[in-house]
Amino acid sequence: MNRLEGKRILVTGAASGIGQATALRLLDEGAAVVGADIAADGLAKTQAQADEAATGERLTTREMNVGDESSVVDGVRWAVERLGGLDSLVNAAGILRATHTHETSTELWNQIININLTGTFLVVREALPALLANPRSAIVNFSSTSAAFAHPYMAAYAASKGGIQSFTHALALEYAKQGLRAACVAPGSIKSGITDATGGYIPQDADWSLFPRLMPILPTTVESSGAGMAEPSAIAGVIAMLVSDDGAWITGTEIRIDGGTHA
Repeated sequence: MNRLEGKRILVTGAASGIGQATALRLLDEGAAVVGADIAADGLAKTQAQADEAATGERLTTREMNVGDESSVVDGVRWAVERLGGLDSLVNAAGILRATHTHETSTELWNQIININLTGTFLVVREALPALLANPRSAIVNFSSTSAAFAHPYMAAYAASKGGIQSFTHALALEYAKQGLRAACVAPGSIKSGITDATGGYIPQDADWSLFPRLMPILPTTVESSGAGMAEPSAIAGVIAMLVSDDGAWITGTEIRIDGGTHA
């Protein structure tokens, strides 16, 4: 399937997890991709996988820290120049930390908000001129099931993801007449670097009776932090649809992809 042939797409968070799977899926469907991330070693692994799949000639990687404004300004400009324009943007970069809300420091709160919410804003802001140069373009931002459903010990993370949803709705309305679509994916129970590390952040005195209600109802294929999960490819396929013509009537909304956890 080459429904993205000729499309130029920037993917942040492309060094691991869902971002990596998304970059590889978009390449498989014919897109030219710049994969950006703070982790150079992970980007090298993404490039190696693309080379193995014979799509590596359409992938370029770039170190970029979405939590640093100058890094984003330089990185997005470089990506647009490298691709010769921009048709879509996928904002997969983010972090998750878990702690009791009453023990959350201002430093930790600001770190999570800065990387997840402000980082998404910065990349979008810098990419908008290139996206709006096209009669049809798309942005896919990353929310989370935590934005709409209670996840214990993750108040800062949930706040950042709720902000991303609201931000995306505003983008969709503001730029609709210029041909831009903006939507969110809201993953849940997807194996990634974030979920692999989550167990280490859960407070030692956590009430584990709060977690069973966060389990998917569909059969799972992998495990992360002791819980059943799905592969990142479950999200990547939806993102490929959203940035393709198959998603042409989807904007200003979020798509929950959680195996029925919140059915």
